[in-house]
Amino acid sequence: MSMLDRRKIRYTYLKQSKRIKDFLLSDKSREFLIFLFFFLIAGGFWLLQTLNNDYEAEFSIPVRIKDIPNNVVLTSEPPSELRVRVKDKGTVLLNYMLGKSFFPVNLNFADYKGKDNHVKIPAAEFEKKIFSQLSVSSKVLSVKPDTLDYIYSTGKSKVVPVRFQGNVTAGLQYYVSDTICSPDSVLAYAPAAILDTVTAAYIRGVDLENISDTIRQQVALASVRGVKFVPSMVELTFPVDIYTEKTVEVPLHGINFPADKVLRAFPSKVQITFKVGMKRFLSVKESDFVINVSYEELLKLGSDKYTVKLKSFPRGISQIRIVPEQVDFLIEQVSTDGN
Repeated sequence: MSMLDRRKIRYTYLKQSKRIKDFLLSDKSREFLIFLFFFLIAGGFWLLQTLNNDYEAEFSIPVRIKDIPNNVVLTSEPPSELRVRVKDKGTVLLNYMLGKSFFPVNLNFADYKGKDNHVKIPAAEFEKKIFSQLSVSSKVLSVKPDTLDYIYSTGKSKVVPVRFQGNVTAGLQYYVSDTICSPDSVLAYAPAAILDTVTAAYIRGVDLENISDTIRQQVALASVRGVKFVPSMVELTFPVDIYTEKTVEVPLHGINFPADKVLRAFPSKVQITFKVGMKRFLSVKESDFVINVSYEELLKLGSDKYTVKLKSFPRGISQIRIVPEQVDFLIEQVSTDGN
């Protein structure tokens, strides 16, 4: 920044500072500040007077059914919250709105029984749990719903595997080497007729794209009506590895040849190049690849060139290339009499 620019900025700053100072020291400024001061005082008195009047407001309080046995399935669940309408002074209601955090109304499952597994709990049963959280001056006008009800069934259980259904893709030069669920099986509780139809617990809705590092997620099992899974959540792990290229030399093996004949291939070994994850680079060896050339297949060719085919290769490799793709061969007659 040049000296001229600095002087210009300093001049502008001093000029503006002088204007602000002159305004604050002027008669008009003093009159405005006095007006603003009395306006704020009057507004404060009006607000206090207004908040001293009685008003009505509605608040929500969570509801929880606690200590449900594992073999119990809620087929019709109670509402998740109560809507409580309260009348009180504005100052009290404002405190509820801004600073009050209501605790859930906890109902112990074992404390309530019902005919045909249908439980109905009138509001009178849990009024004390509501009133204890309100100011003594607050008047409860209504509680909705006025009755909590739910239906449950007692089921048998069996172990079912966890299955993943979703879409997970890796970024360029990366790949997802596995899908790991922990635990890999869960207990399913349900009435016998429903339990017979349950073969697995499914994880759905996971959609990950272009990931380049191992991902771990806590996910919920998909709900099935009338079925309870324990645990209801599992940990999903998607290990991610980076691709690299490796080449091994693999010999051709003749199979099903008569005792007096042998395969001669030129070359006798081929190079197999493939992509594999860095974590498996050292563990994949030439012995993991098998090239079997059957006697019957060669007889049917009517040619002295054989197109190389892999009989078996390890899992987790891709983009396999064989060089050369074809080899020359001959079936050589050998002596079996020891001469």
